[in-house]
Amino acid sequence: MTDKTILIVDDSPTIRDMLHQTLSGAGYHIVEARDGNEGIRKLDTDAIDCIITDVNMPNLDGLEMIEQVRRDPRHNAVPILVLTTETAPALKTRARNAGATGWIVKPFDPVKLMEAIRKVGA
Repeated sequence: MTDKTILIVDDSPTIRDMLHQTLSGAGYHIVEARDGNEGIRKLDTDAIDCIITDVNMPNLDGLEMIEQVRRDPRHNAVPILVLTTETAPALKTRARNAGATGWIVKPFDPVKLMEAIRKVGA
């Protein structure tokens, strides 16, 4: 059991549910958001130890959200893992430049997801 909280930002209810089951089963407290705007709002109301975000979402996409998170000194050290179906090297570079800590391709392997979360210290 852990006292750490992970923010899941994804417009797919199915992905949010799969992540929620995997992470809560590992003892994490989960906060969910449907897009980057909601994710930013959740950062103001919840103490978040790690963010897992999709790239392609309505309203505010994952890369724009990462940039906003990194501009806020309160959250600029929070690990951010990008979870997406995208595999283009240019997009990975953009994510890294925006401030992403790591990259996981959907569909995700629960074991590799947990390894990535532990690797970033969450």
